[in-house]
Amino acid sequence: MPRFFIDTNDGDYYVRDEEGQELPAEEAAREIALSVLPDMARSTLPDGDRRTFCASVRDERGKTIFKASLDLRAEWLD
Repeated sequence: MPRFFIDTNDGDYYVRDEEGQELPAEEAAREIALSVLPDMARSTLPDGDRRTFCASVRDERGKTIFKASLDLRAEWLD
């Protein structure tokens, strides 16, 4: 099975996946990248009114093959 690496960035910290995971296909790596975004938002309280959470997938050659982001915006309404 191919190995994929899921890197994350919460606006403060960039975490480069050095170990990776063996997965059956690119779609499985995509699903993992998408699933980590809500977890990142829950565990990191936004400081300010906007925060962007990002995840990207690299293949065994180190090429980025997928990127996803989640924008969290907050505003008071009158």
